[in-house]
Amino acid sequence: MIIMKGICPNCEKQTELELIHATEAVVVRGESIPVEVEYYKCRECGEEFEDPGSPDDPLDKAYREYRRRHSMIQPEEIKALRKRYGLTQNEMSRLLGWGGATLSRYENGALQDDAHEKTLCLAAEPHNLLRLIEESPNTLREEKRHRLMEQLRSEEEETYSFERIYEERFGKYEADEFSGYHKLDLAKLVNAILFFCKEGIWKTFLNKLLFYADFKHCKEYTVSITGAQYAHLPYGPAPNNWNHYLALLIEEGALRVEEVYYSDEVIGERLVAETKPDLALFSDTELKILASIKEYFKDWSAKKISDFSHDEKGYLETPNSKLISYTYAKDLQI
Repeated sequence: MIIMKGICPNCEKQTELELIHATEAVVVRGESIPVEVEYYKCRECGEEFEDPGSPDDPLDKAYREYRRRHSMIQPEEIKALRKRYGLTQNEMSRLLGWGGATLSRYENGALQDDAHEKTLCLAAEPHNLLRLIEESPNTLREEKRHRLMEQLRSEEEETYSFERIYEERFGKYEADEFSGYHKLDLAKLVNAILFFCKEGIWKTFLNKLLFYADFKHCKEYTVSITGAQYAHLPYGPAPNNWNHYLALLIEEGALRVEEVYYSDEVIGERLVAETKPDLALFSDTELKILASIKEYFKDWSAKKISDFSHDEKGYLETPNSKLISYTYAKDLQI
């Protein structure tokens, strides 16, 4: 029990307040969603009240969980999509055919309806957004319109040459507990790799950073960053089919391999990014998690982080070679 001094709005004076943690059911579109809440109870008058300065919003938590359950786009992902292409809220709204306040409400946490969710998912694909711009010639200034169309055509070509090949081979799975309730976003996965490989990194170390970034974001914000699946492998958790996507990145020239000779018989491989990561792809929360993971493990050795990952509950309770469920994100050691 936590007791503290504070102002009771009923007594209108300083009294002893008891901080209470509880689980409440919030009904969202007919679906009951349990949400962790906290509030204060005055020990003098018995009045219960929420802290008006608390950043926790039970309704926002319930909306996030509802979106997670139904594989819907989260507010920060909507904002990141718009910012990725340098669009204002008004420009994006006009391209989508929405009223001026609708997009702003969704970016600030309002729960989107099913029709708007489908529109957002379609707009997230470069070729669909390109078509919207082509069909709405008066929505953007001419210079901005041509620049953005060129960017989208380039992305579409890159998607076909790399992302579509990978997704056709390994990425055909739905958003569920094994993908962090997020469909595979190969662009984010690739750029997370480039972010971590900027100064060069060991393969084993890279796999652990990706694992911790995705699971940490799921722990804090209910969804993973990349939608990657992670498997229980001998040296710790690693992205499923990681050898394949590394081979593709190396073949594309995005990564290079440096051989480090420890002796005549022992050779190690470091991965070094050849191109800068496109950080505009990530939301503010995703960038925060990527940076915090890189900082947290910056002075660790490959062996230390590998040993550390072996103690994760999700790793310990998952059979060898099987996928690790993101339901274990809540048990993450960091």
